[in-house]
Amino acid sequence: MGNAGIRGADQCSPPHRFGSSPLSRADHLSEDAVDAECDVAIVGAGFTGLRAALDLAERGCRTIVLDAKDVGWGASGRNGGQVNPMLPVERPEHLRKAVGDVYFERLAEVSLNSAEELFELVRRYGIACDARQNGWLRVDHCPAARDTARKAAKAWNAFGAGFEFVDGAELRRRTRSPAYDTGVLSAKGGAIQPLSLARGLADAARKAGARIFRNAPVSTAERTGSRWKLSTDRGQILAQSVVLATNGYTDGLIPGLARSILPVYPIQIATDALSDEEIGTILPEGHTISDTKRMIMYARRGPGNQAVFGGIGFRRPFGGLGGRRWLLQDVARIFPSLRRVAWRYFWGGRIALTADRIPHLHEPAPGVIAGLGYNGRGVAMSLVMGRVLAERLLGAGLETLPFPISPIRPFAFRGTQRAGSSLAMSWMRMRDTLEMR
Repeated sequence: MGNAGIRGADQCSPPHRFGSSPLSRADHLSEDAVDAECDVAIVGAGFTGLRAALDLAERGCRTIVLDAKDVGWGASGRNGGQVNPMLPVERPEHLRKAVGDVYFERLAEVSLNSAEELFELVRRYGIACDARQNGWLRVDHCPAARDTARKAAKAWNAFGAGFEFVDGAELRRRTRSPAYDTGVLSAKGGAIQPLSLARGLADAARKAGARIFRNAPVSTAERTGSRWKLSTDRGQILAQSVVLATNGYTDGLIPGLARSILPVYPIQIATDALSDEEIGTILPEGHTISDTKRMIMYARRGPGNQAVFGGIGFRRPFGGLGGRRWLLQDVARIFPSLRRVAWRYFWGGRIALTADRIPHLHEPAPGVIAGLGYNGRGVAMSLVMGRVLAERLLGAGLETLPFPISPIRPFAFRGTQRAGSSLAMSWMRMRDTLEMR
């Protein structure tokens, strides 16, 4: 087996040549001194921050984006590329209980339409990111999961989800996998090349007038009169408003924000372009696929007969990501035709879970707004959040927002869960395996 690209957790990136979209470095991004004044300073150049920057710049706001590393360096550029509509909330009543009646209808609508919003944005700006809206299959790993998933799909269909039930021979025709007998299909879902999308959003934001600075970590944020002063090792920014769009990479810049989320490490493996014989007939219609396990599996067939397979990994005690062996075991079970191909790439990013599994919108201080916590559905929902952050700064009232503005609360038992993540994942994987027998 090839093992190119296996590095530390915060350095493990997808190969730049993976996918057919051009992935040239964004050399227009500034590394000059960052001393400047602006209307809005955005911390984080992932999907959330870049979407907010694009919308704000188009409305005439002087907008600056600061990133500690580079555009798409975090999970925005290092995910599996699946565009899955809706939140990971099992039933409508669970969402209603979490956000209340006032926000339920709005949040249900934007989440169910989040994939459509992403693909429309890609079309509007002509972003070359291998966007394909061929549908998303969510398959059931055991009979109990099937029953739960069917009840959930029926309930969400009442709100326009549009799930179709796919069983038996029809499901196997669409997946070419012997591992699953039942599932649901969302025609709204699809896939993108994530790093290409991030860089395309950066291009569009820059053309609209935003300035983007890479390698500019923000060390402090201080209120100075009516403005905020953001300090970096390359200078200072004075801004009327600040957007925090750092998701899984949130640090101590705003007290308590990092402790409100639980970091999780999705991991992916990928092949180079395979021959028709090597890749076989898996996912012949271009669907993306994921399953209902606690330790979720997801996969897609990329351009040029590339195979991408992902799941949940863990941070090793002395650095690096664990879980690659689990992915290879799952590949052999789910797609036997890929058992002997060379998986040459391994990478991962860091995402953020919230305690209620719903993205959080915070206003922790006057002139400061933050959006984070996409719970594994960030490719589409982070772009929704970026739009909402921009709308709020442009004057949108609470009565129009799909997310409630919530206080920052600590994630219960966060330290314990982080410390025991590898053991917990091994336990969840064992339970999944027992249920599949």
